[in-house]
Amino acid sequence: MKIERIECVPLSMPLPRTFRGSNYFMTHRCTIITKVYTSAGIIGEIYNGDEFETQGEVVKIILDEIQPLLIGKDAFNIEGCWELMRKPSTNILRDRKLAMCAQACVDSALWDAVGKALDAPLYKLWGGYSDRLPSICIAGYYEEGKTLADFGREMEQIKLQGHAGCKFKVGGRTPAEDAERVRVAREAVGKDFVLVVDANQAWTLRQAVEFSRLAADLNIRWFEEPVRWENDRLDMAAARSQTGIPICAGQSEISRSGCRDLMMSGAIDVCNFDASWSGGPTEWRRVAALAASFAVEMGHHEEPQISAHLLAAISNGTYLESFHPDRDPMFHRLVANRSELKDGYYEVPSGAGFGLELDADTIRKYRV
Repeated sequence: MKIERIECVPLSMPLPRTFRGSNYFMTHRCTIITKVYTSAGIIGEIYNGDEFETQGEVVKIILDEIQPLLIGKDAFNIEGCWELMRKPSTNILRDRKLAMCAQACVDSALWDAVGKALDAPLYKLWGGYSDRLPSICIAGYYEEGKTLADFGREMEQIKLQGHAGCKFKVGGRTPAEDAERVRVAREAVGKDFVLVVDANQAWTLRQAVEFSRLAADLNIRWFEEPVRWENDRLDMAAARSQTGIPICAGQSEISRSGCRDLMMSGAIDVCNFDASWSGGPTEWRRVAALAASFAVEMGHHEEPQISAHLLAAISNGTYLESFHPDRDPMFHRLVANRSELKDGYYEVPSGAGFGLELDADTIRKYRV
């Protein structure tokens, strides 16, 4: 099954309102559909990422630098293709993350082609540990005019939508203010609702510890990226030992080596490495194997269309992360055969490859 050509379809959807985290905001949901055409007539197809300003650069790397390296290669030789695709990342004058995003797009599409050729869903090929995952919704954003009571109502809506829990944004206010926001959220949905908090690297170690102590009785499942990036490994290890709340990180790493160092530093209990930012499912699965060696659980930063198969394949996987339709219209409108939530769980698609059908009308409307 030889690779004949690669096609990219960039998409961009304006969001109905601005979503603000601790030190960032989102106005659009963007992604890149990547198609790998093969001599067997099989087309590997999937969408990856949420790059806005750099989307065009990622597409250019795929078409101009990666495609020539792969034409004529065997699509089943995933490891060989992955090694060839490393070359663009050696450009020292460019942000390496762009090359890793480009590699992730093609690696994902190659895996979809392999799954289709073998007529098997990828989670089965990768281990088949479970056919469903508990789902958490990313929410708790800072929005103008939003009151404390609104956060409680938001959690109630998320629970009614069928999610098992929420990843709640913190770090944009003082530790005391954010602890109160999380307290309102917990009281609205009860003790059994999964509650994760995510500071997106906003706080100092002292602030992260202060928040953790204020929220110590709120049954927080984990505290994600609690500290600033400059000294994150040592500071996360300190936070982990001082607070007793499990620590999660890894989405900001772009290689298995970075995740290895987090684990060896004793910095994390959960690794949420992102396959779409860091070279694709091939690299993510290597990190998952490392994590098992360190008794570290695996998450995945967003991207449910990819992460469902990765997390369901392994014994140390945690939750599927997704958004409200307003925050991620791509997952809710582009995926025509999306599984519905039931009792807090998402059924992993059972079709060949990633098992997704992409909506043609949505692609036409939002194609860049």
